[in-house]
Amino acid sequence: MFLVIALVLLLLWAFGFFVFPAIGALIHILLVLAIIAILWHFIAQPSARD
Repeated sequence: MFLVIALVLLLLWAFGFFVFPAIGALIHILLVLAIIAILWHFIAQPSARD
């Protein structure tokens, strides 16, 4: 689940970076959230649902 969220955030970051370069702070916040989601996915213990 977190991996999907991370991928969506990365895609939004890339889209915003190339289309709306004027709002750089928001775009970099999306990048940080995506990295946190990826790290959380790999660090958190797998649950029984996965």
